[in-house]
Amino acid sequence: MPKSLEYDTASSGLSTLASDLRVVLGRLSRRMREQASFGDLTRSQTAVLSRLEREGPTTTSALARAEGVTPQSMGANVAALEAAGLIAGAPDENDGRKTILSLTDTAREQFATGRLAREDWLQSAIASELSAAQREQLARSIDLLRRLAQAP
Repeated sequence: MPKSLEYDTASSGLSTLASDLRVVLGRLSRRMREQASFGDLTRSQTAVLSRLEREGPTTTSALARAEGVTPQSMGANVAALEAAGLIAGAPDENDGRKTILSLTDTAREQFATGRLAREDWLQSAIASELSAAQREQLARSIDLLRRLAQAP
Protein backbone atom coordinates (compact mmCIF):
# COMPACT_ATOMS: atom_id res chain seq x y z
CA MET A 1 0.00 0.00 0.00
CA PRO A 2 1.58 3.34 -1.03
CA LYS A 3 2.30 5.88 1.63
CA SER A 4 -0.31 8.65 1.94
CA LEU A 5 0.58 11.87 0.23
CA GLU A 6 0.78 14.91 2.42
CA TYR A 7 -0.69 18.05 0.92
CA ASP A 8 0.20 21.58 1.79
CA THR A 9 -3.27 23.02 2.29
CA ALA A 10 -2.02 26.57 1.80
CA SER A 11 -3.08 28.03 -1.53
CA SER A 12 0.10 26.81 -3.24
CA GLY A 13 -0.72 23.17 -2.40
CA LEU A 14 -4.39 23.42 -3.34
CA SER A 15 -3.52 23.24 -7.02
CA THR A 16 -1.75 19.89 -6.52
CA LEU A 17 -4.59 18.62 -4.34
CA ALA A 18 -7.21 19.63 -6.93
CA SER A 19 -5.21 18.06 -9.77
CA ASP A 20 -4.67 14.78 -7.92
CA LEU A 21 -8.33 14.62 -6.90
CA ARG A 22 -9.43 15.18 -10.51
CA VAL A 23 -7.13 12.41 -11.78
CA VAL A 24 -8.17 9.91 -9.09
CA LEU A 25 -11.89 10.58 -9.49
CA GLY A 26 -11.53 10.23 -13.26
CA ARG A 27 -9.82 6.85 -12.86
CA LEU A 28 -12.44 5.68 -10.38
CA SER A 29 -15.20 6.83 -12.72
CA ARG A 30 -13.67 4.90 -15.64
CA ARG A 31 -13.30 1.76 -13.49
CA MET A 32 -16.94 2.04 -12.46
CA ARG A 33 -18.05 2.39 -16.11
CA GLU A 34 -15.99 -0.70 -17.02
CA GLN A 35 -17.96 -2.80 -14.55
CA ALA A 36 -21.24 -2.47 -16.41
CA SER A 37 -22.08 -0.77 -19.64
CA PHE A 38 -24.66 -0.68 -22.38
CA GLY A 39 -22.31 -2.52 -24.74
CA ASP A 40 -21.35 -0.89 -28.00
CA LEU A 41 -23.18 2.40 -27.47
CA THR A 42 -21.33 5.67 -27.97
CA ARG A 43 -20.78 8.07 -25.09
CA SER A 44 -23.42 10.36 -26.60
CA GLN A 45 -25.97 7.55 -26.68
CA THR A 46 -25.12 6.56 -23.14
CA ALA A 47 -25.50 10.21 -22.06
CA VAL A 48 -28.98 10.29 -23.61
CA LEU A 49 -30.00 7.15 -21.73
CA SER A 50 -28.61 8.52 -18.47
CA ARG A 51 -30.45 11.82 -18.93
CA LEU A 52 -33.73 10.02 -19.62
CA GLU A 53 -33.19 7.85 -16.57
CA ARG A 54 -32.42 10.84 -14.33
CA GLU A 55 -34.88 13.40 -15.69
CA GLY A 56 -37.63 11.31 -17.23
CA PRO A 57 -39.36 11.42 -20.61
CA THR A 58 -38.71 14.33 -22.97
CA THR A 59 -38.49 15.33 -26.62
CA THR A 60 -35.59 14.96 -29.04
CA SER A 61 -35.18 18.75 -29.24
CA ALA A 62 -35.08 19.08 -25.44
CA LEU A 63 -32.45 16.34 -25.31
CA ALA A 64 -30.42 18.12 -28.00
CA ARG A 65 -30.50 21.40 -26.01
CA ALA A 66 -29.59 19.64 -22.75
CA GLU A 67 -26.68 17.76 -24.35
CA GLY A 68 -25.49 20.75 -26.38
CA VAL A 69 -25.80 19.09 -29.79
CA THR A 70 -27.79 19.79 -32.94
CA PRO A 71 -31.27 18.30 -33.29
CA GLN A 72 -30.00 16.32 -36.31
CA SER A 73 -27.19 14.79 -34.28
CA MET A 74 -29.59 13.95 -31.46
CA GLY A 75 -31.99 12.45 -34.01
CA ALA A 76 -29.27 10.02 -35.08
CA ASN A 77 -28.64 9.02 -31.45
CA VAL A 78 -32.36 8.60 -30.82
CA ALA A 79 -32.78 6.45 -33.95
CA ALA A 80 -29.93 4.16 -32.87
CA LEU A 81 -31.35 3.84 -29.34
CA GLU A 82 -34.82 3.09 -30.68
CA ALA A 83 -33.39 0.46 -33.02
CA ALA A 84 -31.61 -1.11 -30.03
CA GLY A 85 -34.91 -1.25 -28.15
CA LEU A 86 -33.67 1.04 -25.37
CA ILE A 87 -35.99 4.02 -25.90
CA ALA A 88 -39.48 4.39 -27.31
CA GLY A 89 -41.49 7.36 -28.49
CA ALA A 90 -45.12 8.20 -27.87
CA PRO A 91 -47.21 11.16 -29.07
CA ASP A 92 -47.26 14.15 -26.72
CA GLU A 93 -50.73 14.36 -25.13
CA ASN A 94 -50.65 18.18 -25.33
CA ASP A 95 -49.15 18.53 -28.80
CA GLY A 96 -49.59 15.60 -31.14
CA ARG A 97 -46.82 16.92 -33.44
CA LYS A 98 -44.24 16.14 -30.75
CA THR A 99 -42.92 12.76 -29.68
CA ILE A 100 -42.06 12.10 -26.07
CA LEU A 101 -39.11 9.72 -25.62
CA SER A 102 -38.74 7.44 -22.63
CA LEU A 103 -36.69 4.43 -21.56
CA THR A 104 -37.97 0.96 -22.33
CA ASP A 105 -38.19 -1.75 -19.70
CA THR A 106 -35.07 -3.28 -21.28
CA ALA A 107 -33.10 -0.08 -20.64
CA ARG A 108 -34.39 0.19 -17.07
CA GLU A 109 -33.31 -3.41 -16.41
CA GLN A 110 -29.86 -2.69 -17.84
CA PHE A 111 -29.53 0.38 -15.62
CA ALA A 112 -30.47 -1.65 -12.55
CA THR A 113 -28.14 -4.51 -13.48
CA GLY A 114 -25.28 -2.11 -14.23
CA ARG A 115 -25.78 -0.22 -11.00
CA LEU A 116 -25.65 -3.46 -9.01
CA ALA A 117 -22.51 -4.61 -10.85
CA ARG A 118 -20.74 -1.31 -10.12
CA GLU A 119 -21.77 -1.38 -6.46
CA ASP A 120 -20.66 -5.00 -6.11
CA TRP A 121 -17.27 -4.20 -7.65
CA LEU A 122 -16.83 -1.12 -5.44
CA GLN A 123 -17.84 -2.99 -2.29
CA SER A 124 -15.38 -5.76 -3.11
CA ALA A 125 -12.59 -3.26 -3.84
CA ILE A 126 -13.22 -1.41 -0.57
CA ALA A 127 -13.22 -4.68 1.40
CA SER A 128 -10.05 -6.02 -0.22
CA GLU A 129 -7.98 -2.85 -0.55
CA LEU A 130 -8.76 -0.85 2.60
CA SER A 131 -8.22 -1.58 6.26
CA ALA A 132 -11.01 -0.97 8.77
CA ALA A 133 -9.45 2.38 9.70
CA GLN A 134 -9.19 3.36 6.04
CA ARG A 135 -12.83 2.41 5.47
CA GLU A 136 -13.80 4.72 8.33
CA GLN A 137 -11.68 7.49 6.79
CA LEU A 138 -13.38 6.91 3.42
CA ALA A 139 -16.83 7.04 5.05
CA ARG A 140 -15.96 10.38 6.66
CA SER A 141 -14.84 11.76 3.30
CA ILE A 142 -18.20 11.09 1.59
CA ASP A 143 -19.77 14.27 2.96
CA LEU A 144 -16.76 16.29 1.83
CA LEU A 145 -16.98 14.87 -1.69
CA ARG A 146 -20.73 15.51 -1.75
CA ARG A 147 -20.12 19.15 -0.80
CA LEU A 148 -17.56 19.49 -3.60
CA ALA A 149 -19.99 17.95 -6.10
CA GLN A 150 -22.64 20.52 -5.10
CA ALA A 151 -20.32 23.54 -5.11
CA PRO A 152 -21.19 26.35 -7.51
